[in-house]
Amino acid sequence: MIHAANPAALVTAAEGTEEVQGIDLLIPAAYDIFWSSVVLLIIAIAFYKYALPKFQAILDERTAKIEGGLAKAETAQAEAAAALAEYHQQLQDARTEAARIREDARAEGGQIVADLRAKASEEAARITETAHRQIEAERQQAAVQLTQDVGTLATELASKIVGEALEDEVRQSRVVDRFLDELAANTATTADAGKGN
Repeated sequence: MIHAANPAALVTAAEGTEEVQGIDLLIPAAYDIFWSSVVLLIIAIAFYKYALPKFQAILDERTAKIEGGLAKAETAQAEAAAALAEYHQQLQDARTEAARIREDARAEGGQIVADLRAKASEEAARITETAHRQIEAERQQAAVQLTQDVGTLATELASKIVGEALEDEVRQSRVVDRFLDELAANTATTADAGKGN
């Protein structure tokens, strides 16, 4: 009996409800809107009190990290630019220093070459002077030796020609001097005759 009453009650309840048509199908009943609003309000309050601050904190933390990263990147970029400028300055200073060192080396090399040339010239002049003095000394020694040899030969020759000994040194010296004077005069006459031709 209960089973029979239930379907009948259902049919009666279904007949008791009026049939909804058209746009009314999409609009919910007023009690549904009310209870849905209450639930939505509770969820919104819970979200606003608990979830939203956590989301906001996470977003603030991420924003701070991003801004910190950007600040660090800008600082690093500024440091890199400063280091690059310093590198360029050091490079320019090194080039300037290298150019100065090259110029100093050239000047010093020129000075060394000039000093060596001056020393070489002085050494050559000294060697030449020494050679001239040595040649002059040897020439004088040869002239003295030649005079002695010629004197000895002249004395021997005169002794053989005259037939007497010219061992007296004063007489020997006079004979040699007279012979050399005649020889010098003959040489000068021959040289003058050669120039005249």
